Amino acid sequence: FLFSHFFLSSQYKFRDLTIEELKNVTKTYPNFTFSMNTYTFKDGSQKDLLNFSGTVPVKYAGNSYNIPIHLWILDSHPFSPPICFLKPTVNMAISVGKHVDAHGRIYLPYLQNWKYPKSTITGLIGEMIAKFEEELPLYSLSSSDAARQSELLSYIAKITAGETDMKSKSEVSGGKTKECFNKITVVGAGDLGIACALAVAAKGAANKVVLLDLSEGAAKGGTMDLEIFALPNVEISKDFSASADSKVVVLTANSLGNAQTYLDVIQSNVDLFRGIIPAISHYSQNTVLLVASQPVEVMTYVSWKLSAFPKSRVIGIGANLDTERFQHILTNLLKAEALAKDAWIIGEQGEDKVLSWTSSNLIANQTEEMAARNSREKVANRAMEFLKGKGQRSWSVGLSIADLTDSILKDKRKVHSVSTLAKGCCNINSEVFLSLPCILGTNGVMEMVKLEEDSLVQEKLQSSAGSIHDLQQQLKL
Repeated sequence: FLFSHFFLSSQYKFRDLTIEELKNVTKTYPNFTFSMNTYTFKDGSQKDLLNFSGTVPVKYAGNSYNIPIHLWILDSHPFSPPICFLKPTVNMAISVGKHVDAHGRIYLPYLQNWKYPKSTITGLIGEMIAKFEEELPLYSLSSSDAARQSELLSYIAKITAGETDMKSKSEVSGGKTKECFNKITVVGAGDLGIACALAVAAKGAANKVVLLDLSEGAAKGGTMDLEIFALPNVEISKDFSASADSKVVVLTANSLGNAQTYLDVIQSNVDLFRGIIPAISHYSQNTVLLVASQPVEVMTYVSWKLSAFPKSRVIGIGANLDTERFQHILTNLLKAEALAKDAWIIGEQGEDKVLSWTSSNLIANQTEEMAARNSREKVANRAMEFLKGKGQRSWSVGLSIADLTDSILKDKRKVHSVSTLAKGCCNINSEVFLSLPCILGTNGVMEMVKLEEDSLVQEKLQSSAGSIHDLQQQLKL
């Protein structure tokens, strides 16, 4: 049988079971073609895997379509599900939705709940057809659109062929490669996204700011105004390829679905990020991801997992704004500049934030040390009272984000309270992101600044870590 040839050079553990199942596929879908190719995983490892391509029939809005797909069969099949992609032609574009991301990667409940022998490839294709009939995953391009997006489609073709470790493209002019310049992409064109783009442009740290508008249809509201009153070095785009070679990518997008519970809201954001992060990380493989989407601790964790970036290059905006405000109050309103430089708001955003210190200038004598601590705490409590009620408006968060990007782009090595992987800090053993004082440079977090030992602070951080971890465990990535 034809399949036997493909398996000769591979290390499939359940060869006979896999061959038998694939025979069943060809009976139902005789148009599929098979080959052996090298697949590159996100961690850079490679394997020669059996893969097959073909079309599946889909009826949508009274019309019939043949949707091209590409499936990779893992060497542990049938006990592991295939890796599935769309394979659009040059005249097709991917319609990103809850079952398909910008790379064309297909996500289905059938894949998440795969369990042999109940789960089969023919059953998978059957669900694929059913889901595609609810939400068509591809649409036709006009000839002009096809030409404009040909480069994007070529990237997708390489991704579906398993070439996921491509280098980012270089800008070429006159046969010479241009020197790298500071480019920032802001993903999401809501109030926060627009505020970020304007604040970053005003800060002057970036040569170019791209505002990636993920909304459907023509530009609306603020993005339309940005187009009307064009700003130098600010570009509005709906195409992920416009983000290529960004030094920093700011994520402000939040799902506006009809979720009923808090967990549903977060899951909706996770589903949204499944379509964003792979595309962003593909076009800007060396970027720093700066997450502002909510809840920031969880979405920073999600971004880290989906991007497979090192932890240093995935950062949440965390308590940076609260810390800057707190230090400003200490210095300018309470005239306690010496305290301000060591005072930090850490932990979670919101009501569970924690006040901490990064060094101790207290006196060695125990009585005087206690008095100094009490004095410090009184001033800090007054500052916290000033801080209450000062909400985080879009423009104020935008200014904070502009300050973070400035520190990264200019390699300032300034300390900021940002969400970073907290595992190993304060006896936290789970993979959670919490706001902690970190030195930022061109590659993101360079070093975490050591906090003053305080059992109460550690207890609060551990409590936050526990609740965040419990929430993350309920999410489907």
